Amino acid sequence: MGNATIREIRSEDNEQVAKVIRKVFEDMGVPKVGTAYADKALDDMYTTYDVPRAAYFVVEHEGRIIGCAGVGQLQNYDGNVCELQKMYFLEEARGKGIGAKMISICLEKAKEFGFEQCYLETMPYMEAAQKLYKKNGFDYIDAPLGNTGHYSCPVWMLKEL
Repeated sequence: MGNATIREIRSEDNEQVAKVIRKVFEDMGVPKVGTAYADKALDDMYTTYDVPRAAYFVVEHEGRIIGCAGVGQLQNYDGNVCELQKMYFLEEARGKGIGAKMISICLEKAKEFGFEQCYLETMPYMEAAQKLYKKNGFDYIDAPLGNTGHYSCPVWMLKEL
């Protein structure tokens, strides 16, 4: 996958991005309620992230989108904290170092935007993802921050930027 490129999302990517995210949910048996699966934003990620202090990136390989992730202000939270959001990779993109690259791009962007901390929510059985987050300086915390509406994601992590 040496020729996979990570770039900012464009409006014409919307449909492929929504498909990637829903496919990962289906592959992993993630609940469709209380998770990102039900987010209205899923079908128009370009517009969702076309706001100040937010960015969304896609991984493109041979003209297809095989992964995505973004950062944005943590919803319903008062502090200067962003959230690593909607990070998903198709099976063919996993285990190749693309996730690590994606996290570092997102965290760089978050620092550029001036955020002090980065928060994320995930599922208990997404162990490979959690290993990656730990390796990148995220620590487990005991309770959620803000209110993302994702009540089916019971694992919370935070990193100082």
